[in-house]
Amino acid sequence: MADHIVIVGGGPGGYEAAHVAAQLGAEVTVVDTDGVGGSAVLTDCVPSKTLIATSELMADLAGARELGVNFRDHEGDAATSIAVDLGRVNARVKQLAADQSADIAARLERDGVRVVTGRGRLGPDLTVTATTADGEEVLRADAIIVATGAAPRTLPSAQPDGERILTWEQVYDLTEVPEKLIVVGSGVTGAEFASAYLSLGIDVTLVSSRDRVLPGEDADASLVLEEVLTRRGMNVLGKSRMQSVTRDGDEVTVTLTDGRTVTGSHCILALGSVPNTADLGLEEAGVATDEGGFITVDRVSRTTARGVYAAGDCTGVLMLASVAAMQGRIAMWHFLGDAVAPLDLKKVSSNVFTSPEIATVGWSQQAVDAGEITAEVVTLPLAGNARAKMQGVRDGFVKLFCRPGTGIVVGGVVVGPRASELIHPVSIAVAESLTADQLAQAFTVYPSMSGSIAEAARRLHRV
Repeated sequence: MADHIVIVGGGPGGYEAAHVAAQLGAEVTVVDTDGVGGSAVLTDCVPSKTLIATSELMADLAGARELGVNFRDHEGDAATSIAVDLGRVNARVKQLAADQSADIAARLERDGVRVVTGRGRLGPDLTVTATTADGEEVLRADAIIVATGAAPRTLPSAQPDGERILTWEQVYDLTEVPEKLIVVGSGVTGAEFASAYLSLGIDVTLVSSRDRVLPGEDADASLVLEEVLTRRGMNVLGKSRMQSVTRDGDEVTVTLTDGRTVTGSHCILALGSVPNTADLGLEEAGVATDEGGFITVDRVSRTTARGVYAAGDCTGVLMLASVAAMQGRIAMWHFLGDAVAPLDLKKVSSNVFTSPEIATVGWSQQAVDAGEITAEVVTLPLAGNARAKMQGVRDGFVKLFCRPGTGIVVGGVVVGPRASELIHPVSIAVAESLTADQLAQAFTVYPSMSGSIAEAARRLHRV
């Protein structure tokens, strides 16, 4: 008789686990509350990157004059500005998210996965109680995966109202362009939205409690981004901790801990995430969580309860859709006896979808500076790249880290347009322990941005 896998949560950690389990011959049930795809598809990754696609086009158009492209109005006069129709943009965002969710649901159905719409709660002896519109159903499992994700963090002194004070999940209900937007939080989410809305022509103030934007990213990359954002007109308030956010009619006021105030028409709260792990029956099932409520897992996604795995943002391991998906796959490969390698976070590539983008993989500059690893470092500005010059790109760089002696590439940073695509050859080098010479000797197209990766690798050559 086939193993029965019950998955609580239909995001990347859940639906990718379902595909693997079905492929390996298991019977699979997914219990999902909000729609398959989870927040990654419905309220977070897919929507935000769709919005950013529009903002990138706006940024490209803003630089068109330098490339010899001029705009005219219907009477032949010079057009001096471009404007965004935020209502149409957000309608497209929502439609794309819904379409992607439907595609995922259709694929699950093709794989024979049963999807139960309802809230799942763990019970004793590997059971899950699904509370649906029709009542309760008890599902008995051979293994359970908890993949319930996380939600935007809010504070008692900064409560979203869905109209003027917004979490990043609520911005897609806006139909009118904000006159003056305040973004609180300079982590990845805050930086991405601040950059996107700035490119859409909106007056943006970014409130950062730290001394620089993106404190968790490569310091050189953060510096380039902050310089670009400031040059484009963003007001970046560093070392400014938010105390409260209040609304009075059409005006929002952000009060800082030092007594200063910032006023605007709208405010986006980007204060981090909290795991969706409350009232799931975890404690009764023997599943341990940390102080923040995140589920404790090992590198093959096992929790402290036998037969119970967890994947995605609810584990707090690394809040990326790609990591959630891999955690889910690893869980099923492990339980169902397929070949499996433990999760290796040093091989995870990630990207910040600001303008310019910041992509990273492997060991970081911070780790090198702290003495955690000895590495040779080469940084190559994109401004000298022929393709970059043709496209009017001046900001950004390629940085590579390799081990002295062996020359093995152990990390890299790319800052520039489409860095999310350019990081892939570096990611392959890190994953396969290629040397800088091997990376350098692979052909690149001339002219191309990726040529800078090969050039940086050539500069790491040692006789």
